[in-house]
Amino acid sequence: MRITVRHRTSYAFDAPVYLEPHVIRLRPRADGAVRLVDFALEIDPEPAVRTDNLDPEGNVVTRAWFEGRWPRLTIRTHAVVDTLLDNPFRFLVTEPDRPLPYAYAPEFRERLALYRRPPDAAHPAVREMALAAATESQRDPARFPLILAQRIRAAFDRETRPEGPPLAPEATIASGRGACRDLAVLFVACCQAVGLAARFASGYAHSEKADSTELHAWGEVFLRGGGWRGYDPSQGLAVADRHVTVAAAANPRDAAPVTGTFRGDGVTASLAAEIELAARGS
Repeated sequence: MRITVRHRTSYAFDAPVYLEPHVIRLRPRADGAVRLVDFALEIDPEPAVRTDNLDPEGNVVTRAWFEGRWPRLTIRTHAVVDTLLDNPFRFLVTEPDRPLPYAYAPEFRERLALYRRPPDAAHPAVREMALAAATESQRDPARFPLILAQRIRAAFDRETRPEGPPLAPEATIASGRGACRDLAVLFVACCQAVGLAARFASGYAHSEKADSTELHAWGEVFLRGGGWRGYDPSQGLAVADRHVTVAAAANPRDAAPVTGTFRGDGVTASLAAEIELAARGS
């Protein structure tokens, strides 16, 4: 499937401000499931210095430094990708006889340490939710993530919250509702509660039924033989050719599309974002 993304993020200030360095993570991730055909990033005002590099977790980031004072900051991207993963279950799990709670082989434990947590470190409410999904999956590591995503989709109401960090998993459980990033954090915490390495992913999801005009978030789980596999708890499905990842990280703040601050006494800011997704070849 070919997906075209147009994304505009604008920050307006009620007085000119000094823009501190900003980090932008909006370049679609190119991997075995996605081929990046075209990408353009425009920043207004033009940065005095701009660099592109890889962060410690392998995400492409753009860093921008500014000079002078400005009344606004606008970031525009245009991306074209070919998504290739029509069947998200086309993999074979190695060591299929290892049940949950999962213990990775020694050579993987250290490499995945950033994405793992001691199971007993999870909040009791998170452990309870994870155990219920583990029981339904018959403690099968390959079946567990999809069952968990489906259970979260069925149990929680979806809400839109344009700004702010994700809620703690136990807060989402207590409220019975959450934005996509809240449900993604909950999914990751439940996976870690049964020994699986998991991380937070952000990007775009094209859907004929749901609103595709906002940035989306989901979780990724590392399965032996399958590598990093995405699961979307907001939609209750395994990630395939309708999702486009821009960043994935152990901490959600390291997968945020834009991070940065400004200096200005008493100045307030407003945020506006527009996303257009178009797909063909489905």
